[in-house]
Amino acid sequence: MPAASTVLRVLAVPVIASLTVTGCQALDDTGRVIGRGDLVNELAARLDSAHELTYSAEYQLPGGRTVSIAQSQDPVRTAYTYPGGKISVNAESLATCQTTGKPVCTLTLPPTPASRPSVAVFTEAERQGMVTPPAVMGLLTTAALDPDAVIEQSDTTLAGHPATCVDVRSAEVSPFTACVTSDGVLGSFTGAVDGKPTELALSSIRDSVDGAAFDLPPGAGVVDRRPAKS
Repeated sequence: MPAASTVLRVLAVPVIASLTVTGCQALDDTGRVIGRGDLVNELAARLDSAHELTYSAEYQLPGGRTVSIAQSQDPVRTAYTYPGGKISVNAESLATCQTTGKPVCTLTLPPTPASRPSVAVFTEAERQGMVTPPAVMGLLTTAALDPDAVIEQSDTTLAGHPATCVDVRSAEVSPFTACVTSDGVLGSFTGAVDGKPTELALSSIRDSVDGAAFDLPPGAGVVDRRPAKS
């Protein structure tokens, strides 16, 4: 299991225990409290299972901009393309590309183990201010640990796929709404990440990937910072 996913799963278990105990003390409706903990675990498990999928998804951002995620299992590789940049990782390298103006990509060593490239991609994407599945689960887990948080569940369909949505109001995090498809793919998010308003919604998804999705941007200059092989 990837490191980020492991953290989410470990955190989700204490959430249930904490909510069950504090709920008995502070709320009359203990079923409501346990339900919140179960919901966190369910969504964490869904997002965790998505690491094993081969898929490509495109998201709509405000102003007509787009974000795309491509993930393949054979060979194992992941790419995240966003306005102004692209991050792609495989067994050979982690490429961080800036595409504003002349494209330039910096190559570094891939994560270890290389079989979990999505962790590195999402980490780099978060550094660029992008919302990612681990970031969403981190916000949800933080809110769930707040006994006064209000977490409301609803169901919807996004890009033809059923999804579970949560609307979160908590003193610990800024208000947000997030949806996760039944396959575990992040469906939508509206809220703030690191204090910056962010919004995206799934516009299309396929269970296949075009190999070109992992290529460096056309004409990109390359800065290779990997150690030279002896």
